[in-house]
Amino acid sequence: MNNAIPYHTPVLLKESVSGLNIKPDGVYVDVTYGGGGHAAEILKCLNKNGRLYAFDQDEEAISNKIDDDRLELIEGNFANIKQHLRSYAIVKVDGILADLGISSHQINKPERGFSIRYDEKLDMRMDKNAELSAHDVVNGYEERELRIIFSQYGDLRNAGTLAKSIVKARSEKKIETTGELIEIASRHFPKLRQNKFLAKLFQAIRIEVNEEIDALKKLLEQSAALLKTGGRLSVISYHSLEDRLVKRYIREGMFEGQAEKDLYGNVKVPFRKVGKLIVPNNDEIEKNSRARSAKLRIAEKI
Repeated sequence: MNNAIPYHTPVLLKESVSGLNIKPDGVYVDVTYGGGGHAAEILKCLNKNGRLYAFDQDEEAISNKIDDDRLELIEGNFANIKQHLRSYAIVKVDGILADLGISSHQINKPERGFSIRYDEKLDMRMDKNAELSAHDVVNGYEERELRIIFSQYGDLRNAGTLAKSIVKARSEKKIETTGELIEIASRHFPKLRQNKFLAKLFQAIRIEVNEEIDALKKLLEQSAALLKTGGRLSVISYHSLEDRLVKRYIREGMFEGQAEKDLYGNVKVPFRKVGKLIVPNNDEIEKNSRARSAKLRIAEKI
């Protein structure tokens, strides 16, 4: 095995893997491979007959593959999990783990444009081959579209005025870099909390660029079909919208409307929740600030 862990510090490592209730000879999926931290922990729990299929659309993560015959690392978006697994003749699995959001490695690579710490080209694509970039969103989206993105994906209260400022600024000159965007946005945030608000702005744009909400919905829906009865779903989210989607799908089996009921009035849902919401303890947050907003929900296929 190569030394994959330093690439990214996995959040809620023990809790999320333990939540899978791993069978040594089972088949598991890590849909967000990243630096291989969660994958390595899952592999520790498997015997020689166990299998782990992992996904990542970032070529740098793919090049960081753990050297283990029980691991198959698939370059692709987890939104297409069923299609990818079918090509390996896998139709049912024992557990699925998702650590949503962005990896430490991606944030720390200046040229990827994910971080507020560097002045780089606006990019934010997890898949470098994807067509839509942060530059396209910032310079091409209408003011109304920007306002909705900033509000829904960033929880920014001043989304409207921020969107208006961006549209005004780009009418004079295209916004090319993260530094230029930060300069425009900084006028709208109090200095003492500027970094927090800028992080939310970058998060909102990143979620839009990578279609993360749509991908999450597709993952949850396909997980219900992929998991065997008694199989586990373990999801770590970092944004309130993501967490609400996970919570509602586990509880209702859908994202909107009312859950279906049988002839006796019982709600028909694919999952039952396992335990309570899990969040990192103070020690983990102190060691890894990225863990601060993490929320872990575990469910079992009925």
